[in-house]
Formats: sequence, structure tokens, C-alpha cells
Amino acid sequence: MKTRLRELAKRAAPFARVSDLMNLGQGVAFRIDSPELVAIRTELADAFARLLTPQDRAGWRPHVTIQNKVDPANAKALLASLQPDFQRRPIEITGLGIWRYLDGPWAAVGGWRFGQGHTISMPPPLHG
Repeated sequence: MKTRLRELAKRAAPFARVSDLMNLGQGVAFRIDSPELVAIRTELADAFARLLTPQDRAGWRPHVTIQNKVDPANAKALLASLQPDFQRRPIEITGLGIWRYLDGPWAAVGGWRFGQGHTISMPPPLHG
């Protein structure tokens, strides 16, 4: 798995842009538009299909979460406050990473920089 991710990361960095705001129901996110990133995700999903959870097998909507697990009214209010000033813009996606879910926190397993395949440092565990 790590070898495959390193090889994929050696490709040039995918172009991506923040294209819209997304209502997540209990949160808000920036929608990411990147055909190259979708192609990479599709290739990985096909290669590791037997390891995917039902959620991972469902449709994929690239996004960056900016609010999560809040009351839907709070999410709607944030979305409404962001919409008037929202502008599409490029976003840099620096590489690929592997994370392991530990029944609450997420632990980084490894990461590789796009265009090089070199290992990148990963942040400490995230709590979901």
C-alpha cells in the first residue's frame, strides 16, 4: 500500500480549486474541484476495494470540512454568513496520506509529497 501511494505521489501535483460551499447537514465544507484528484482516488479505491468500508465505497465528494457535528441550525447560519463573500480560488494539495481510525482519534501512518514521492511529516493524532 505504501509503495503504491509513493508511486502515485511522484506524479505532478493535481490542480484543484475551492469551487463552492457545501451544506453537510451538521456542518459546512468547501467543495474541492479536481479531476486529477478524483482520478487518483478512483485508482486507489479500485486497487484497495476489498479493504474499503461501505462509507468509503459510496460516492466521493472532495471537500475540506470547516465545521462538523453541530446543530443543523448553526450549520445553516454559518453557510448563510459565508455565501455573500465566497469566491472560487485555487487550493494547493501537497500530497497523499494514510490515516488509521482508532475508535475516536485518527493516527497518521504515512504521507508522500506530490511531484516527488518523498515522505512528508504527518500531524499528531486527530480526534473526530
